[in-house]
Amino acid sequence: MTATIETILLLLAVLVVVAIVARRLKTAPSILLVIAGIALALVPGLPQIVLAPELVLYGILPPLIYSAGVAMSWREFRFNLRAITLLAFGCVVFTSAAVAAMAHFTLGMSWALGFVLGAIVAPTDAVAPLAIVRRLGLPRRLLVVLDGEGLANDATALILYRFAVAAVATGLFSLPQAAGQFALIVVGEIAYGVGIGWVSLRLRRWARDPRVEITLSLMTPYVAFLVPANLGGSGVLAAVAAGLFVSWNGPLLIPAATRLQGIFFWDLIVYYLEGFVFLVTGMETRDLINRSSAVSLRELGLALILTVAVIVVARFIWVYPAIYLPRWLSPSLRRRDPTPPRQWVFLLAFVGVRGVVSLAAALALPLTTLAGGPFPSRDLILVVTFGVIVVTLIGQGLMLPGVVRWLALPHDAEDERRRERDAEFTARIEALNVEQGQVDKLAAGGEVSADVLAILRARHDHRAGQLPTDGNGREAVAAAAELRAELIAAEREYIYRLLQDGQITDEARRRIERELDLEEASLTFKRGGEADTPL
Repeated sequence: MTATIETILLLLAVLVVVAIVARRLKTAPSILLVIAGIALALVPGLPQIVLAPELVLYGILPPLIYSAGVAMSWREFRFNLRAITLLAFGCVVFTSAAVAAMAHFTLGMSWALGFVLGAIVAPTDAVAPLAIVRRLGLPRRLLVVLDGEGLANDATALILYRFAVAAVATGLFSLPQAAGQFALIVVGEIAYGVGIGWVSLRLRRWARDPRVEITLSLMTPYVAFLVPANLGGSGVLAAVAAGLFVSWNGPLLIPAATRLQGIFFWDLIVYYLEGFVFLVTGMETRDLINRSSAVSLRELGLALILTVAVIVVARFIWVYPAIYLPRWLSPSLRRRDPTPPRQWVFLLAFVGVRGVVSLAAALALPLTTLAGGPFPSRDLILVVTFGVIVVTLIGQGLMLPGVVRWLALPHDAEDERRRERDAEFTARIEALNVEQGQVDKLAAGGEVSADVLAILRARHDHRAGQLPTDGNGREAVAAAAELRAELIAAEREYIYRLLQDGQITDEARRRIERELDLEEASLTFKRGGEADTPL
């Protein structure tokens, strides 16, 4: 028990140190965490950590994909559904087939075993690409497509993986039967996930207690994921569907107190889980080095080089026709959704980072077939999978900032943010006009006193004054927000001195402090920060 606690504290310390170093170096923490994990794995005397595939697939993956689903805009997801489907389903199947063909003709694997390797390395990671590109200033639509692909492609890959493993273990495979089961799993998981999202929101509405509601929100992804996963599905689509349902229907059903506390809770949970995933992925190096001793280095090197080459080339081969061909064939689609800039298409083809789900799937391979013999090429598949993850995550991850600058994508993102901010200001002003209309109705009804109406009108006038529509006025608001933050800090210091002098109690200090915290948090919009996503 003491050793376990010490290991956990070590991992937390590494998370903190890497976060500080990544901020100083302006590098994605995910890349440095994998490198740090590899370095730790090679340090003699440190305890060896072996990643349990069940922990990843059933413990870590559900809350990560559910929270990403909640953060996703259902409207934007639906608008980009064609592109997401072509990548999450079509590209995964195409890449799996390409890897299977390579493995069959060059490595001598059977077709079924080749599809096992293909299904493992085909899906891009649900966490790593967004963890890297989100800080690079990409246009929102690119982020939505990459995020949607990462959420949905694990389902395709895991289902293909189970069919392929079963074919290797039993020697039997029926394509029509597999296709029918795949369609049934997809439809059933989506329907089940929507149902779980609906039940979760209703239970949270009845609870009316932030602690209970947050507990229910934490249970939701596991209930959505585990039932389909144990019935032969993937569980991924159900968790994504539940998250999207909560995202679209939750704003009017989740109370403010739950939203404020839930944002902090989920941000911390996701931060720990993502950091743990990247760090422990690197720390698998020692175990995989031991496993590689049973594999010929020549065979291992050839398999790794060919697999990386195939998955990179296959993505480029798939992405360009998937973007251009539907628009060439459909004039109505071309008018409704014009062809994106060629820079966007290249980036979609370039971003192919693999992650921990691929490693967990490789680790979950059975040791033996049903006939009792060892599962063929198990160690080779496992080590190649780890190599693919390291090459794509570290290699492509380090190249991405340069590629993004070369493509000049931050300029597109800046124009997009400017339009989004204009629409946001307009929405805020219109919402205040609706509020003013409600105040006028109260005044006309004569049931509210003049003093109360004066307070309501003063609040409205104050908020309206914070939303000028011209550029100079917005700069003034941003500057005023910076100064307000300094004034709040001065007020905090004064309140603390009153507490030290015994003029107020701790309870009074906490009430005042909470008001100051909320006011300071409200400055995020005026200072140009990003809003958090309610869960």
